[in-house]
Amino acid sequence: MPRSRSLDPVHRAFDEARFGPLRTLNLRAQQPTAVQAAVQCEQWLRMHQAQGSEEVLVITGRGNQSAEDYSPVREAIVRLLPSLRRRNVIAHYGEHTPGSFVVTLATLGQLFDTAPRRRERATPSSVPTVAPTLAALSPETLAQLRRLAESVIDDLGVVSPTRAMIDDEMTKQFAQLARAVPTDVDPDAFLRAAIDRALAEMGR
Repeated sequence: MPRSRSLDPVHRAFDEARFGPLRTLNLRAQQPTAVQAAVQCEQWLRMHQAQGSEEVLVITGRGNQSAEDYSPVREAIVRLLPSLRRRNVIAHYGEHTPGSFVVTLATLGQLFDTAPRRRERATPSSVPTVAPTLAALSPETLAQLRRLAESVIDDLGVVSPTRAMIDDEMTKQFAQLARAVPTDVDPDAFLRAAIDRALAEMGR
């Protein structure tokens, strides 16, 4: 019987060289529930998008140790990835092995691209919504967030946006970026770096 690629040490070595530990999410090793896996995977992918990563590896396992060779975690990620692509969090994804996926992240410019703004059919994000409160942000971060909001509105062709329009757009952009902030970093610094990257990608 041929050995599975997911267990082949040669392929594992190539994956480690290609992605490294920082760009690999090993859900198989963590053994979360399907819901926990979807929440963690979305937040992890959003974080890498905000950091400017291009390609990452998500290991789900394929359930070959379960009674029916079924992996609820894998199925949860299979459902999640198309949703994230529609929301411009990821650009492409594909099966790497029967128990893993290579994911290409969308740029932040694509995340904030307002042209296609299609509403996804009644499918709430698996990442818990963070209350979009801007008051806790530093003045520097608020200024950068305002620049981003004004740039997005300008791309919509609005010539003289009202303050309410800008404030509303700032809240929307903050709500998007807040989902990507890890718990172990300075959130202000993370947000500023992400906003600077988004502005650069938008040519601003």
